[in-house]
Amino acid sequence: MGCLSWKYQVLCLLSFLFHSTPSSFSSSLSSISPCSALLHFNHSLTLDLSASPSYYASRIQMCDNSYPKTASWKEDEDCCTWDGVVCDQTTRHVIGLDLSCSWLSGPIHSNSTLFFLPHLRTLNLAGNCFNVSLISSEFGNFKALTHLNLSYSCFIGKIPYEISHLSSLVSLDLSLNYGLLIETPVWKRVIHNLTQLRELLLDETNMSSIRPNSLMNLSSSFTTLSLNDCYLQGKLQNYILYLSGVQTLDLSYNHFSGLMPLSLLNLPNLSTLILDNNQLVSPLPNYVSGLLNLNVLSLRSNFLNGTLPSWLFNLPSLVRLNLYDNQFIGEIGEFKPNSLEYLDLSYNKLHGSIPRSLLNLPNLSTLTLDNNQLVGPLPNHISGLLNLNVLSLSSNFLNGTLPSWLFNLPSLVRLILYGNQFIGEIGEFKSNSLEYLDLGYNKLQGSIPRSISRFDSLIDLSLSSNNLSIMLESEMFSKLKNLNYLDFSNNLVSINNNVTYTLPKLEWLNLSSTNISEFPIFLKTATNLLYLDLSKNIINGQFPRWLGDVGKDSLYFLDLHDNLLQGPFPTLNFLSLEYLFVSNNKLTGEIPSLICNASSLYVLDLSHNNLSGMLPKCLVHSNFLSMLNLRMNSLHVLDLRMNSLHNTIPATFSTRNRFRNINLNGNQLEGPLPRSLANCRNLEVLDLGSNKINGTFPYWLDGLLNLRVLVIRSNKFQGRIGNPKTKSPFPNLRILDISNNEFNGPLPRKYFKYLKAMTNVEEGKVVLKYMGDGYYQDSINVMMKGLYIELVRIQTIFTTIDFSNNSFRGEMPKIIGRLKSLKGLNFSHNNLTGYIPSSFGNLSNLEWLDLSFNKLIGEIPRQLADIPWLAVLNLSHNQLTGHIPSGKQFNTFDNDSYIENLDYVDFHCQEHVTALRQRNHHH
Repeated sequence: MGCLSWKYQVLCLLSFLFHSTPSSFSSSLSSISPCSALLHFNHSLTLDLSASPSYYASRIQMCDNSYPKTASWKEDEDCCTWDGVVCDQTTRHVIGLDLSCSWLSGPIHSNSTLFFLPHLRTLNLAGNCFNVSLISSEFGNFKALTHLNLSYSCFIGKIPYEISHLSSLVSLDLSLNYGLLIETPVWKRVIHNLTQLRELLLDETNMSSIRPNSLMNLSSSFTTLSLNDCYLQGKLQNYILYLSGVQTLDLSYNHFSGLMPLSLLNLPNLSTLILDNNQLVSPLPNYVSGLLNLNVLSLRSNFLNGTLPSWLFNLPSLVRLNLYDNQFIGEIGEFKPNSLEYLDLSYNKLHGSIPRSLLNLPNLSTLTLDNNQLVGPLPNHISGLLNLNVLSLSSNFLNGTLPSWLFNLPSLVRLILYGNQFIGEIGEFKSNSLEYLDLGYNKLQGSIPRSISRFDSLIDLSLSSNNLSIMLESEMFSKLKNLNYLDFSNNLVSINNNVTYTLPKLEWLNLSSTNISEFPIFLKTATNLLYLDLSKNIINGQFPRWLGDVGKDSLYFLDLHDNLLQGPFPTLNFLSLEYLFVSNNKLTGEIPSLICNASSLYVLDLSHNNLSGMLPKCLVHSNFLSMLNLRMNSLHVLDLRMNSLHNTIPATFSTRNRFRNINLNGNQLEGPLPRSLANCRNLEVLDLGSNKINGTFPYWLDGLLNLRVLVIRSNKFQGRIGNPKTKSPFPNLRILDISNNEFNGPLPRKYFKYLKAMTNVEEGKVVLKYMGDGYYQDSINVMMKGLYIELVRIQTIFTTIDFSNNSFRGEMPKIIGRLKSLKGLNFSHNNLTGYIPSSFGNLSNLEWLDLSFNKLIGEIPRQLADIPWLAVLNLSHNQLTGHIPSGKQFNTFDNDSYIENLDYVDFHCQEHVTALRQRNHHH
């Protein structure tokens, strides 16, 4: 085909496109050369490498070898010779077009010259990006089409009705696009009209309106049906799956529930069955008659239970078995099929030892048995696993020494034995293929094997929480140029800073609890570092100047807490930091103003230092946001307790703040509490104890719906606590400590009435959880059973009220007896009068009760004896009279609980009480 004729045909083509009527448009198809149509289609798009990114899932791999096929097309050549083009040898019509993964970018409009190829039988445009455009109805005009593949190509919107006109289709693949929708009428027509269809792939298409029972209308001749992640729901009944010819069936990532249909496990031609991430229940059947040709069986992330049936270990053609994240119990049987290449039984409840047959399978490349209850040592000798790439046995109870064969596997890429009970030394590896090695949380000892220094492909090295002695020196690490993750925490590490080496790709370093006394010098060149944890060591002295350049534009996590660092706060690059922990050191001086640049900071913990100066206003004010940065203030945790900060708390908390925890306890802050704290709508923990803050009770905080902890003890608050200003004050409050202030007047009855979180008894109904999020666990000091105790982690069910050491007067409200989840109640050292309410006996979870140093009268209510967990009781220094209740917990209290009252009788300790009376009388 000559260049001149091509130009002429393009002019004709453009004339038809812009001047033809709709009827003449279709009639023009025969007059436009296929080569001209292809060239114009190509010129309507651009080439962009990012339009064909590689995609990998457990069942599919696409665009790993993408290249621009159309870039080699030449105008002066016969298009039948072009890459991706197939022509009929007789008619020279273009009958096949495969432009998959060809970097094509741009929309395909309904007037595209692609539709000027009426003789196409196969069309594959998969793995490109057509600009999030609709699938044109013109695709329905390819009457001869037998294979259509538009998968992974950035199409969106409704699948057009005209697709059902392609009555010759044998294979249709519209999977992996951007939220395609197939509606019921289109689905019904596709099933009814496309009688030749044998392969249908609609993965990640919205089929939420389609009823699963419509699957029964599919032809029994179907060989492939893939409806992964299609929002299908309902039960997989046996009668809807009469697909006797099906070879590949993928219904994973839907919402199918109910029992596993037996018909699925008896299909004679089935080679691939994938039902991952549904809600299927029940055990697998003990017997099946089909599955002789089964290569892939994947049932991960369901609720299947029971033991693993024997037929599962005898499938003659099985290549891949995935039962990850179910509830299977019992032992793993002996596997017989030598064809097995992939086995994942992780996250079940399997027990017993690992069967020897598993470790002798010649073709096995991946063996993953994580998070089970497997026990015993690994066998000393095996004969298989020559092709093993991945061996992952983490979080079991395996023990003994690591056998020698483990270090001789020639193809091993990943070795994960994290979280077991292995002992002894780590052997020397014979091959250099390892990329991931995790032996953390065992009982290994000795040193690192020298062979690791040869692993130039090593990406991840984790030996944390063992008894290893590790020397960080150049000979061992100088060749590890690809190392990305290094975790030696909770071992004994020595640093030789007299030698230099670089780890240019290092992003994650954890040397926590390793007894190091200085910063590793190789960090100087760690320009890509994201995560650095050097906490719980004995690093002393001032910060090195070069530390500010470590991960200059990348570091988001820095943890240096519990060291011996001193001097001023370091000059760091705060731009990328999200988590900063420097607590429990000896830092002095002011918090640097550079911290105001930290627009991404999520947690700031500088507690337990000697920092002075004022609290930077930028940490709470909206100016904390850069004018060029539209992100909201991201600071969730501000922990500056136990320093020497002074002056007032900044008065302008931003209305857009995201604070979850503010802890300023143990400073020298003074002045009134800013009312703008009420802007902290997400606040869960507010601890301002042990300062010099004054004013009245902050009633304007009672509208904070998420507040769980309020501590303002040991300040200079004063006055009466009036009535709440909201209808439901402090609905989630669990810890309320206003002790050691100058409050007076009656106890705030109406506040007690609405403390809803303290009335709910949930202990037997909830999983044990702690307050906090991500890397930060909330902690607090509270008075428990007469002693100040630091709760390093706060259980979400922990509740306590402490109003001690104030000047409250009057009677204790009976309504307090409704706070049934209370663990502790302290009203000591006040001027309370009247009786102890018998309703206190309803506090069934109470563990300590301190009402000492008041002016209470009357008898001790016998109902208090019914409190089952009461461990500490202090009623001393009141004006109580009468009998002390007997039995149960009261038999465990000594007489210090009752001293300095007017008169009482203890029937269980009469002689001792009499002597005590005489001593009180003498005083």
